[in-house]
Amino acid sequence: MGYWSLIEPIWDTVSIYDGPDTFLQQYNASPEASRVLFAAHWTQSEVLNGGFEQYFSNSTGVLAPEAVVAFRALGMPQTAALLERAMAFFDSPYPRDRRERQDALEAAFDASGDDEFDPFQSVDEPFSELLETENGGFETAADKYAALNG
Repeated sequence: MGYWSLIEPIWDTVSIYDGPDTFLQQYNASPEASRVLFAAHWTQSEVLNGGFEQYFSNSTGVLAPEAVVAFRALGMPQTAALLERAMAFFDSPYPRDRRERQDALEAAFDASGDDEFDPFQSVDEPFSELLETENGGFETAADKYAALNG
C-alpha cells in the first residue's frame, strides 16, 4: 500500500490555508495514520522545494508541530530533530499563524543587513539528506507506515 492512499481521502478536507484553528479542527478529525502522512508529506515536499524559509513563510508552516510527531512515527527521529531545530528560530510557543512567522523572518532578514541571510542554512541540507536516507528514506518509511497502519 502506497502512503498516498491514506493521504488522498483527507487531502481536500484538511486545509492549511484557513488559519490554525481551522487546520487543527480538520486535522484532528482525520484518522491518525492519514494525519501522520499528511503532515510529513507536506513538510518534506515544501522543504525540498524551497527550504525551511519557504516552508515557514508559506501556509504549510502551520503544521510544523504535527510534522515533528509525524517524522518520529515514521521512524525518522533525526529528521524530526532537525525540524525542531529549525522551529527553534521562532519564539516559543511556535507561531502557527503565518503572518507571525513571516514577521519574524522579515525582522531577522532586516536585522542581518545581508541579502543572502538564511537562518536555516545549517539545517536545510542535512534535512534533505535525511529525507533520502533515514529509515530507508521518506517514501520507503511512509509506505511502510501506511502498510502497517492503513
